[in-house]
Amino acid sequence: MEGLIDMRDVDAAEDWLDSWVASVNTRAATTAELARQVASLTARASSDDGLITVTVGSTGQVENLELDERVHRIPGPDLAREILQVMRTAQQRLSAQVAEQVRQTVGADTETGRAVIDSFDQRFPAPQEPDDDR
Repeated sequence: MEGLIDMRDVDAAEDWLDSWVASVNTRAATTAELARQVASLTARASSDDGLITVTVGSTGQVENLELDERVHRIPGPDLAREILQVMRTAQQRLSAQVAEQVRQTVGADTETGRAVIDSFDQRFPAPQEPDDDR
């Protein structure tokens, strides 16, 4: 019976293909949902004294900078350094929020999840403690 196709093999192949397509569609939908959720995230941080507040958007860009009137008493270089420190803290908080969204949607142990988390961790590493000698 050479040349004859066993219909059970064809049915099994079709079932496998249908299952694979459904799996791909599910992953695509959850990845799209993750993208939507991440796009809506913002993070906010303030200096210890409350004089500086920075809000960053979903890509880490500064969306809002609030400065208390008392910042005028801070020397320019110190003020700039403090603003950058607060901005980095906000970006790190954003990174943590993204990681949480990844865990809730695609999973942190998936290839997509690891890639997204690693991307944010590399762009926004944990802020370094300021030097005490300044």
